[in-house]
Amino acid sequence: MSQKSVVLFVCVHNAGRSQMAAGYMRALSRGAVEVRSGGSEPGESINPIAVEAMAEEGIDISEAVPQLMTTESVQESDVVITMGCGDACPIFPGKRYEDWELEDPAGKDITTVRRVRNEIRARIESLLAEILPSAESEERRRP
Repeated sequence: MSQKSVVLFVCVHNAGRSQMAAGYMRALSRGAVEVRSGGSEPGESINPIAVEAMAEEGIDISEAVPQLMTTESVQESDVVITMGCGDACPIFPGKRYEDWELEDPAGKDITTVRRVRNEIRARIESLLAEILPSAESEERRRP
């Protein structure tokens, strides 16, 4: 069994987008991916509207606490997904970096947060398809 991929989600406050992305990645990968999240300037608490929007999907992120993104957390990750924190994220050779341009849900209504949430889910599903080899298709290829 190969080592789990480590995916780090980073946004400025680590209170909305990155927390929703981490919640989806944990749920949809069913533990096959190690998930981390952080912020360049972590907020005081997670966005309650983001918590509500994720609860509608059956994913509880209410216990999440905004964390500071550290150089070490970036260095220890295989995939780093940034969401609007720009140059605050250190770059290391050999890592996969993606910048997801997503509207910041801070202070927005539930309809806007749902739209952001749905866009995050679609991106997580695409990312998972790329980073997780399908065990079923590998089984079918074996003699």
